[in-house]
Amino acid sequence: MVMSGTQLRRDFLRQGGLGFGALALGDLLSAETHAAVPQGPLAPRAPHQPGTAKSIIFLFMQGGPSQLETFDPKPVMSRYDGQLLPESLRDFDLAQINTADAKILAPQFSFDKYGQSGQEISSIFPHLSEHADKLAIIRSLHHELFIHGSAMIMTHSGTRLLGHPSIGSWVVYGLGCESDDLPAYIAMTDGIFRNGASMYSSGFLPAVYQGTDMRIEGAPIQNLQRQAAISAREQRLILDRINSWNREHLKSRPGDSRLDARIANYELAFRMQGAAPELIDLSSETKATRDLYGIEAGAADRFGKMCLMARRMVERGVRYVQLICGGWDAHGDCKGNHQSQGAKVDQPIAGLLADLKQRGLLESTQVVWIGEFGRTPIRQGSNGRDHHPYGFSAWMAGGGIVGGKTIGATDDFGFSAVEDKVHVNDLHATMLGLMGLDHERLTYLFEGRDRRLTDVGGQNNLTERLVRA
Repeated sequence: MVMSGTQLRRDFLRQGGLGFGALALGDLLSAETHAAVPQGPLAPRAPHQPGTAKSIIFLFMQGGPSQLETFDPKPVMSRYDGQLLPESLRDFDLAQINTADAKILAPQFSFDKYGQSGQEISSIFPHLSEHADKLAIIRSLHHELFIHGSAMIMTHSGTRLLGHPSIGSWVVYGLGCESDDLPAYIAMTDGIFRNGASMYSSGFLPAVYQGTDMRIEGAPIQNLQRQAAISAREQRLILDRINSWNREHLKSRPGDSRLDARIANYELAFRMQGAAPELIDLSSETKATRDLYGIEAGAADRFGKMCLMARRMVERGVRYVQLICGGWDAHGDCKGNHQSQGAKVDQPIAGLLADLKQRGLLESTQVVWIGEFGRTPIRQGSNGRDHHPYGFSAWMAGGGIVGGKTIGATDDFGFSAVEDKVHVNDLHATMLGLMGLDHERLTYLFEGRDRRLTDVGGQNNLTERLVRA
């Protein structure tokens, strides 16, 4: 027999012992009666030490942007275009090509100096270059991994191995959340990326610290909306009963983080039913604000919406926002690829920095731009570049960072970091440090060992250098 929604609802309430008189009045009310500050594992926690940032927006350019076409100018390469690499650089292993007989490919775009600091930035970023004095550019990043999948895991979790927490999960584990009706950690993608949820996984940390995948169109989070046949009051009753059963179940399984996470997620989902649709509704933003991000401006539209939503998230207390822009893997046509990729992200990111600044949010929000590795000075095919981890670029802004700085350097051909080398573990230590978290003290006992994001690395912590004028 097929039962109606009303019958199913009545049976659930009756069989669960949930007559309306069975619960206190507070349990019958909507989420406004619940605490305004998150409780339990997501309750706000004090940092280890004073920090300069309260939240992070992590801009991940999946595929490996070329440092030679973005933030690391190498004019000397133009003189050697089409020639073999110097012998001293021919012994490096690469993902797909052999350095012994590959020819140099000169940088495909011009660089100019911008701002009072004279930061050198590629012509593919005409809008971002206006914010040169806000950026601290790191040109000496490196790690050990050649393949996209493992390199992405390294960039997000500090190790090559699956099953480890992403940096966003570590940050939320250390500091908790300041929003009662939105997740502490939200990830958004443009739909063109690999590795999926492994890039915002909580790994061996309790599951409540997992990133939440949010969409910019349609239903922001899958399966979030309440069925029309169930009222908000009735849903509250059902949820309270389910949580009661889960807590009873948890008593016989202490330490099972999945049950803790399930209880917390049910509560959060209930509150998000109103908050999430409001979050992605950009109609309340002025046309000037939407224009600032490049929304409805061709290639920039989608990432522009993501960046505007990121600002709205940190404004509402979300601790860690991760935006993923795929498509930077330029094995075949580096110039064409980076021209189109730049058009997608340049105005949105510039708009984000400007908007955060004018709203007084940039000082408390660190913004990080990075890919999983860099690209070769030698050509692959006609005018593509292979990828490698020996030296690549990233930048940081906001969160107390004094911009207009350049840290580190690669060799004359942009192949390998040679000056003030910054391992990805060092970058992670720096990001935590700006949040007031000591990367050596932020640990979690797993399989008999105190684990940390930076493992045994993180010695070149840039925190003090970045906040010093």
